[in-house]
Amino acid sequence: MDKVSPLSAGLKRPVAPEKAGERSAEEEKKLKKACADFEAIFISLMFRTMRQTVPTSGYFKAMPGKDVYTMMMDQKLAEELAHRGGGLGIQNILYNQLNKPIDTNKEDTSDVPVGKD
Repeated sequence: MDKVSPLSAGLKRPVAPEKAGERSAEEEKKLKKACADFEAIFISLMFRTMRQTVPTSGYFKAMPGKDVYTMMMDQKLAEELAHRGGGLGIQNILYNQLNKPIDTNKEDTSDVPVGKD
């Protein structure tokens, strides 16, 4: 069984080093969809956390299935928010970060200085 690295998981063929920064239109579309889906998951988790902060009142009885319905509604609403008009902007930031070519010629790519003992 072949091991799949996170960098090569979506690639169908090995990419030559000189063409590593170039992607096909299909790969670009997949990356944009993955970024939008990630944002939808983030928004859904944000909705769930926000709902947990709302206190429950004793005026209404607990309805069976309400939690499942609320979860499904939050997921669909999050998907709609993420896929319309760029969402909250998280997907654009993530796409720009993941779309940068990897420069293997640099020794240290971090912006944070590392102290050597």
